[in-house]
Amino acid sequence: MLKLKSDVNIFSLSKRINRPLILDGAMGSLLQQKGVKPDKHLWMSIANITHPELVMQIHKDYINAGADIITTNTFNTNPTDTKGVKQNGSKELVKRAVKLAKKAAGNLPVLIAGSNAPAEDCYQSERTISKRELEKNHKKHIDLLIEYGVNFIMNETHSHLDEIKIISKYCDKNDIPYVMSLFFTDELRLLSGEKLSQILKFMSDTNAMAIGFNCILPSTMEKAKKEITFPDNWGLYLNCGDGSFADTDIQCGIPPRNYSNLIKEYLDFSPSYIGSCCGSSPEHIKEIKKMMDGKING
Repeated sequence: MLKLKSDVNIFSLSKRINRPLILDGAMGSLLQQKGVKPDKHLWMSIANITHPELVMQIHKDYINAGADIITTNTFNTNPTDTKGVKQNGSKELVKRAVKLAKKAAGNLPVLIAGSNAPAEDCYQSERTISKRELEKNHKKHIDLLIEYGVNFIMNETHSHLDEIKIISKYCDKNDIPYVMSLFFTDELRLLSGEKLSQILKFMSDTNAMAIGFNCILPSTMEKAKKEITFPDNWGLYLNCGDGSFADTDIQCGIPPRNYSNLIKEYLDFSPSYIGSCCGSSPEHIKEIKKMMDGKING
């Protein structure tokens, strides 16, 4: 059984237990499939208020499927997203989300990752807020996640160099454990234009526990696999949807068994963690766990 030590870099755990940690899968698209309607500002984080039991049950389903790490439902709870919301602002939404994740984990040895998304839409190329607003947004959101008790910050789907620098500098300066998970285009560039290889070089000089890749289409990740050198600590959780990068009606486009076979191809590159993204379900994590158990025991 996974045993946590507070004084150990958590991704060194994967080396100690001789396998990647298993991250959970999608929350937002799964809530949509279960009938929760997205909020125009908060997207599916509205479910922390309207459907808390469902959010907690999804966390439990991922844990039961084999996840070592579950991610808070805080993808759209930062100050920029909640600016137009009169009630239940960033603080309340984060507090509720972390509480639901911790309650689902109970006394089990499960890590809680605090999701910190881009300040603006994660597929948006052009910046519309100032650098000062950007800094304030991330400092506040990260502080709230830490205050309410996550184990580390999972910075997800980041694709703008200015934002990556702000987050990394703040976490490094304040000794906040974090992962930087990147989104990039089919041309292997961030939305802000820089080559993926440049960003990996920049991140190698930070204190990030791991560099991740998330919401990437499998075909795009396959291109990256052939052209980049993976960091010592890295992980991936790929897009399992229909490839449209839509915010509504996200359906599964890659069956669980197919996805686990796809992920298996990356194990030779020694990832520290593996999971699944949009369009996935606990069944995807169950298949990953089954595949990992077979590899270890086979």
